[in-house]
Amino acid sequence: MAHDLHVFDQAFGVAAMCGEEGVPCQAGMPKFDELHLQGAPATVAPPPTSKGTGQEDKSAWALEVALDVETAHAMAPGANILLVTTPTAETLGVQGFPQMMAAEQYVINHHMATVISQSFASAEGAFGSSQSLESLRYAFKSAAQNGVTVLGSSGDNGTADSTKTPVKSGGTLIPYPSVEWPASDPLVTGVGGTYLCTDPGATGARVTDSADKPAVCGTDTGQSEVGWTFSGGGYSRIFDRPDYQAGALPDGSTAIGAERGVPDVSLQAAPSTGALVYVSLPPDGNSGLKCGSSPCSTGWYDIGGTSLSCPQWAGLVSIADQINGGGLGLINPALYRIGANPAQYAVDFNDTTSGNNTADPTVPGYPATKGWDPVTGLGTPNAAKLLPDLVSAAHRG
Repeated sequence: MAHDLHVFDQAFGVAAMCGEEGVPCQAGMPKFDELHLQGAPATVAPPPTSKGTGQEDKSAWALEVALDVETAHAMAPGANILLVTTPTAETLGVQGFPQMMAAEQYVINHHMATVISQSFASAEGAFGSSQSLESLRYAFKSAAQNGVTVLGSSGDNGTADSTKTPVKSGGTLIPYPSVEWPASDPLVTGVGGTYLCTDPGATGARVTDSADKPAVCGTDTGQSEVGWTFSGGGYSRIFDRPDYQAGALPDGSTAIGAERGVPDVSLQAAPSTGALVYVSLPPDGNSGLKCGSSPCSTGWYDIGGTSLSCPQWAGLVSIADQINGGGLGLINPALYRIGANPAQYAVDFNDTTSGNNTADPTVPGYPATKGWDPVTGLGTPNAAKLLPDLVSAAHRG
């Protein structure tokens, strides 16, 4: 990752970090560090004769890691980044989460970060019981008590999630609209996604452009953003509506009933309008091999998903922490205070009002509407306006 980060920064002219490969550290530079609590086994492709579960192909997870680190750094180039890894892959409610939650608790206990970005998720219905999910929440409770903001991708399946058993061909479609945890947790800021229909050549202002991506933007002509079809969102079946969603919502919002609504916010996530990420996968990835349907060769990838929108939001929150002079902790109450103020909401958020997250025609999705909706949440940030207001709203609470 230290190598890939350096390639990325050189390609795009992003400020280098102390900890990048070949970069001399100087006073005042942001630091890139890694923490491997259970070791760091090599990224080796499974042999053709492998009889493993098929769920721990580290090449696909390496791409997630590169996506998180590089896009968070691009969004907040002065922020320190700590990459925390565990070698047990998350398998949709079956395995992996206990190790990852223990790692997050370690980070919180040792005051190693003020923002945690999570680009992993599982359908609530994939857990054996609500109690099995509840037993994993201790790190989020600690985060809220220690001024640490936790963000989670809302998922890339719209409302059509599945269970997953630890075998190669496992998994069953959940026959009702569902949401994914950790984003559904009231102590986590859930991040959904949009198609970005703006002019890529307009660097001085936000200019709507429906022509460059006609397949996704032309059908909603005149919209600068459209709710991403695969943006995870809906209503929890485990968590009640939190107090911060029980108050006033922006005008025109989709109603939030007795259950927690997901997501809270969003950002560009569609692969068709995605971001370039560089990943190298020594030793096997250098040979250009293919790992089934998973990308596993060294090089540049055009990536989307709420795995993209989440670390970018994490970068923004780190800038808000800098403005604040310390960690803000759970930011959801402050976000919804801004949403309840019509004047602030109008300038702090880009409200996405078109699109739908029906990813599977057999599972109903939801439309994007004015205000909050179960596709894009409150919308995408006008960061220059939102971040100072977020700090002020947090202090009002």
